[in-house]
Amino acid sequence: MFPSLALAYLFLYICIALVVVGVIVLFAMKMSHNGKRRKTAFYELKQRDYFTYLQTALTENSPLKLPPGKLAPLERRVIQDRLIEWIDQFKGEYRDKLIALCREAGFVEHDLKELGRLRYGRQIDAAYRLGGMRCPEAVPGLMELLKDEKPGPMAIMIGRSISRCTTRQGELKDMLALLLTKGKSIHHLAADILLETSLDTSRILIELLEDRNPDFVKVGLVAMWGQAVPEVMPALDRLVGAEHQDVRAEAVKLYLSASPALRDETILKLIQDPDPEVRAEVVQALGSKHASGSIPLLRKALRDEDWRVRYNSAESLSKLGEPGFEALCQAAVQGTVAEREIAMQQIESTMLHTRTDDRAVEQMIAHNKKRLLYDRYFGPVRENRTSKKRTGVATVGGDYTA
Repeated sequence: MFPSLALAYLFLYICIALVVVGVIVLFAMKMSHNGKRRKTAFYELKQRDYFTYLQTALTENSPLKLPPGKLAPLERRVIQDRLIEWIDQFKGEYRDKLIALCREAGFVEHDLKELGRLRYGRQIDAAYRLGGMRCPEAVPGLMELLKDEKPGPMAIMIGRSISRCTTRQGELKDMLALLLTKGKSIHHLAADILLETSLDTSRILIELLEDRNPDFVKVGLVAMWGQAVPEVMPALDRLVGAEHQDVRAEAVKLYLSASPALRDETILKLIQDPDPEVRAEVVQALGSKHASGSIPLLRKALRDEDWRVRYNSAESLSKLGEPGFEALCQAAVQGTVAEREIAMQQIESTMLHTRTDDRAVEQMIAHNKKRLLYDRYFGPVRENRTSKKRTGVATVGGDYTA
């Protein structure tokens, strides 16, 4: 019994000692962190005049001067962080002058050495700073680091640094190939990283859209949103009929948003696509482009098996003035159960939707015309109609506003 009790006491003492040591270590780390914050604030205040000089000298023709005096390691880091912040904000000549100053100050050389260290934390910090300083020499080391990196935020950061540093289009594609192995749904992030490069994005997008790798094509399609690149339109037109379903859907979305007018044969082809996402995008685009001649197609799309297609079709018909609204009324009276449900839902939403702006008079006239059509198909509209949506569909010819 006594040996067991002594062993229990020993275990208890060891646990207490470990807790005390842990508390001491945490306290020491907290003190070290607070001390570093105080020193950082001190150095920022100390270098305030130098930062003011840099902002003024950027607009002059002379090269930027190095900070005066011998600097402590943390003081150098404070200056480097501020320069990287400005490099991200500025472009053109101002950015080039700041990058040249980073090289002259030895920041680039120091971080290139840090990138080759064995400690993972130092490598990651150096990768971030080298990307901020746009250092082409760092690309091979960053590539090796990305190869061994697990999927996660650090892989995204390293890929972004490579995109910022590289001056060769081949290296950019190699980075994308590595990055796309780090996650299944990473195409939007990869497109965002791609646009960080200083290379000509139009050439990169054309090459990606013409690549046989569907992942490259997806990245190129996502990267094209918000980019005015007329040279890629032939490739985009070809991708509308791509074999891969997700590639085709993304290409159709971009094609519909970029094309000022849609050809009839293109509309007929896309609206019969086996992918419901493609059909939904097409019928939505017909309403956004106010294509009143497409009312028969939209009326037919109200019978589609996919609810998104039916919903977008009804919404597009509501945007096409009196003819579109009358088509909705006809669908609510003569259509199938699915047609009547979605059509009536959109009709009620249109009748209850009021806006006041600079075109209030025109909107009032349009609303009154739709109200007359509503009365013709469903009877007079009650003035005390509430905004509560109905959950079902009333009998045809009854009062749908009750």
